[in-house]
Amino acid sequence: MKIVTGKRFEAFADENALIFPEYGKNRRELVEIAGSLTGEETVVTASLELMDLILSRFKGEGHFLIYSDTGKTLTTREAYELRKYLDFDLRGGFTGEPSRASVLFVEGKTDAKFFKAVFKKLYEFKESREVPANLKFIERVFERENFELLRNENGFLAVIPSEGNSGVIRNLGNFIRAMEVFEFSVDKIGVAIDVDDNRESAMASITGKLSRFHPEKTAAGFRVGKTEVIPLIIGLPFEDELIEWKKPTVEDLMLHLIAREGLLERIRPALRTLNESLGRTLKPKEVMYLALSAYGHWGNLEGFYELFVMRSRFRNLKAVLREAGLMEGLFTLSGKNR
Repeated sequence: MKIVTGKRFEAFADENALIFPEYGKNRRELVEIAGSLTGEETVVTASLELMDLILSRFKGEGHFLIYSDTGKTLTTREAYELRKYLDFDLRGGFTGEPSRASVLFVEGKTDAKFFKAVFKKLYEFKESREVPANLKFIERVFERENFELLRNENGFLAVIPSEGNSGVIRNLGNFIRAMEVFEFSVDKIGVAIDVDDNRESAMASITGKLSRFHPEKTAAGFRVGKTEVIPLIIGLPFEDELIEWKKPTVEDLMLHLIAREGLLERIRPALRTLNESLGRTLKPKEVMYLALSAYGHWGNLEGFYELFVMRSRFRNLKAVLREAGLMEGLFTLSGKNR
């Protein structure tokens, strides 16, 4: 199977190619078309819906998506994952003036809200509706609640949630491949993952994914082509007799922050009562819900993370991030000059 996208499709479409218009067919017809394919065809299309149907069927070896504007290819597995996990616009054609822009991949939506607030609080970022050309794939296909787009005087930053550590690493590799094929670039890519077993294995997962792109070592991380990749390894244990701590997550950074801000002591009587009632210590996320209630925030956990970080004292937030070993990487990703 070959799927051809882009404006120069004639160069890659033979006489037996199946050319489908972008509009004019409903989903039932597209499902029938995709279901009738054998995998030997060359399909020329600008329909993302048809691409999704075809990619879901043909993800094995020997199937490719060709971006005709550059003549470069993705495997259908890579294209499928770009669509499923990043909603990447495989039609390309990201026109306009590129700007200084960076991307930060994080594990989930609470992580995204935490780091969004950190960049707003410490590095003067503000939310942006303007999208530069080198982040156009977000503008076309992301829904506003699925990512955070920020801007300061040094450029743009897209904070994109993934699905756990493995999702962050998968998106890192697929995004770099997309930059190669669609010939766009960003200045920096941040990779925020939890330590899990240990810091060395977390870093190894990043270096392993980057190995196929022949990275160069830098002071802050690695360089792939013109793009610097900055690891942000999250690992700051939190010890408290009332809280069950197992492995580092963003919740641990929040626990340290609410402790420094005095909120943890305010809810300590409630923690003791719940521990006695349940016969066990509380998990970090359970503590976060108690803190949310005590703080008087009636939204969700994501909103609480953002609000609490934004209202915390500069010295407390910086102390937590510094102790976690994240300040240097965050500073580099912010684009600030020393």
